[in-house]
Amino acid sequence: MAEVAARAGVTKQTVSNVVAGKSVRPETAMRVRAAIAELGYKPNLVARSLATGTTMTVGLFVPTVANPFYSEVVEEVENVLVRHGYNLLLATTHDDAERTRQHLEILAARSVDALLVAGDAGVTARLPMLADAKFPVALCAWEVDPPDSLPVVSIDYEHAGFLAGRHLRELGHRRVVVVADLPAHSRRIDGLRRAFARDGLSVPDDAVFAAAQSSPDGGFDAAAAALAAHPDATAIFATRDVLALDALEAARQAGHRVPEDLSVVGFDDIAQVGRTRPALTTVAFPKRQMAQQAVELLLRAVESAAAPANAISLLRPHLVVRGSSAPPAVRPHHTTR
Repeated sequence: MAEVAARAGVTKQTVSNVVAGKSVRPETAMRVRAAIAELGYKPNLVARSLATGTTMTVGLFVPTVANPFYSEVVEEVENVLVRHGYNLLLATTHDDAERTRQHLEILAARSVDALLVAGDAGVTARLPMLADAKFPVALCAWEVDPPDSLPVVSIDYEHAGFLAGRHLRELGHRRVVVVADLPAHSRRIDGLRRAFARDGLSVPDDAVFAAAQSSPDGGFDAAAAALAAHPDATAIFATRDVLALDALEAARQAGHRVPEDLSVVGFDDIAQVGRTRPALTTVAFPKRQMAQQAVELLLRAVESAAAPANAISLLRPHLVVRGSSAPPAVRPHHTTR
């Protein structure tokens, strides 16, 4: 650092400010960066951590990275952190409360600057630990009742389900079956039911089929069972796009044409669904905006050495209409002589 300061004609503190991203006159910062490049200077992160009391590291909990929804969240969180000079420490909870506890204890020992928790499954039992953490904590993609003790940046999941239901009703569908992760996605189903109830219709419990999360074919099996139990259904609503993709395959194998015989609507708008045949109608979330807001909330708390604002921010979903949904076909009425 002393060599960089001498080459740029500034103090070591100025070099430190430039490296830390603090406000420095543009021409001075340019000289310092040029000297850094010429000399190949690499800041000692351990020394900087000891000097500043920060690790420049933010932890992120997600249930899994196998779900494309969370993969996008992870990518955007890392993008925001890199822009601010921070590193990402990622942990997967697998929806398991004990695994979550272990991760929390490890993070506390490593003294991360902040923690973002995405998704609520397996985490709600550890809310007291999160609230007592020595670093700022925020929640995102939180679907159950939010806690009073922590800030939340999430999506209006009930309204998202309503958008899917309203779309199917506007097309003229009256009989829908649901493939869902239960009980985690109950709010999405509540929204669907609210849309149908506006027209005096119901989505009964026996039309809702749980996808077995322990099986890779859980979504396919649930959709196949739904179609077998309700042969008069004209639409499937899946509470995740991955389940909707399984439903498309189950419909094909059952001899249904999509969307001519059966409409399929998903939930998430992951990258793959625009390339299916037919492309999937789904409810999209501002996932990247959610991740950005949550990370920036945490970084403001770190930089101000104050607790993050304890508020709830719900972002609006929107419907993306593609080729998998259409008005129901008119089915002939059979009469007996």
